[in-house]
Amino acid sequence: MSTHPLPSDDRGTTSRLREAFLAAEFTADGLLELLGASSYAALARNETVPALRATRGGSTLEVLVRLFLLQRSVPQPQAGAALPLAAALEAGWLLPAEGDEVRASVDVRPYSGPAGQDWWIVSDAGCGVGGAGGIGDRASDVVLGVGGASTTLAGITVRTPVRRALDLGTGSGVQALHAAQHAAHVTATDVNPRALRCAGLTLALSGAPAPEARQGSLYAPVADDEPFDLIVSNPPFVITPPGQEGARLVYREGGLRGDDVCRSLVRNAADHLAEGGYCQMLANWQHVAGEDWRDRLRSWLPAGCDAWVVQREVQDVTQYAELWLRDAGDHHGPGYAARYDAWLEEFERSGTEGVGFGWITLRNSGAADPAVTIEEWAHPVEQPLGGTVVEHFGRQDFLRTYDDAALLETRFRLAEGVLQEQIGPPGAEDPEHVVLRQSRGMRRASQVDTVGAGFAGVCDGTLPAGRILDAIAQLVGEDREALRSRTPEAIRLLVEQGFLLPEEG
Repeated sequence: MSTHPLPSDDRGTTSRLREAFLAAEFTADGLLELLGASSYAALARNETVPALRATRGGSTLEVLVRLFLLQRSVPQPQAGAALPLAAALEAGWLLPAEGDEVRASVDVRPYSGPAGQDWWIVSDAGCGVGGAGGIGDRASDVVLGVGGASTTLAGITVRTPVRRALDLGTGSGVQALHAAQHAAHVTATDVNPRALRCAGLTLALSGAPAPEARQGSLYAPVADDEPFDLIVSNPPFVITPPGQEGARLVYREGGLRGDDVCRSLVRNAADHLAEGGYCQMLANWQHVAGEDWRDRLRSWLPAGCDAWVVQREVQDVTQYAELWLRDAGDHHGPGYAARYDAWLEEFERSGTEGVGFGWITLRNSGAADPAVTIEEWAHPVEQPLGGTVVEHFGRQDFLRTYDDAALLETRFRLAEGVLQEQIGPPGAEDPEHVVLRQSRGMRRASQVDTVGAGFAGVCDGTLPAGRILDAIAQLVGEDREALRSRTPEAIRLLVEQGFLLPEEG
């Protein structure tokens, strides 16, 4: 367990620190300008050498970077010129070091909000993000800062105003901080009391209202609460072998076997969601021999909830074990081979051939026949995707409401940013393939035939789909009724994927 205390969350002190940070431009933009793109990117990977070289001048910003990001001691006069020294020492943000120097007790990392807000994320010293050397603190209750997974989840989260939001497994409080911008009430839970303290400091330092903090595992801390309009979770999803004494890290391992933490969170989400509410989380899941991973995920889904599951990547078991052994710094230790072997032994026991990583979004629609999309999409997307998520479920509502006859009476328009690619040998009269490609959102690509391409190309919201098909049938000499009969399936796919949007009214 971590032994050093965390700072006090006194709002007066955090307000004074925030003012000092802003005055020194200790912000995401200020860091980028000071360090340059290359050193800034290295620091985001927790590689500190380039930033150390760039902060040798002694300016107030350089002093703050060395204190709170690089965990270097600085002389008290330099610290006093950069921030309220006495208050920072009294509240525990700074600690005495050798001679007349002081050092930071925590990592404080500037972070830019979605509307350009200047925020700061508080985590344990040396644990702003994972780096090539693994975490800087092997204590089981160590609290990490913001990393790629955190920003991914923040980007895909629906940001419509809500009354009640839950950040389950809050860690350093990144998701709670985002939720505080559009939720009237935010509850933050974590099994780790140290994480709840860090989350409180993050929101206080960033000027956000304090969340309601609850300690406990999974949904236990909110078992008797009224439902939430939004649940977000970057849970401890890492699949690790059981029984490694002293090896468990609370921020990444939930204490259940295999992917049971994620399965439990998904399966029980509906019990805590208000009508129309969203549950959004990151997850790992096992790819087991003889089992389709989509069926595994489908078995997790609760009744009455629409679902959209996106698998972003799959790692084989050796890659997966190596990734998380590095994350914990175990690749430097004498027990590396034994720990590695234990991971592979557990994967062999469970028949696991790979591990998938992705996003799971549930919406409590109450539908008797929920709309479920489980897909693999490893290609780049345009963040933030919260609006895309809302639009996806809106299209699902439309598709289950409209039968084929109603579909042909609907007017559609081509979504913004859709491009058409034609693929074929040079000089050919007709292309071999026609591909519609999105330049926004999920950036999907969908192959269509010439009828589908022609149909999409003239969808501007003025004519019903059936009339467009009648015109195409006359143009290409195809039977009108036959074309009307076979085309709705293709239209549904283009609507589901967001290429075609139904016009209202």
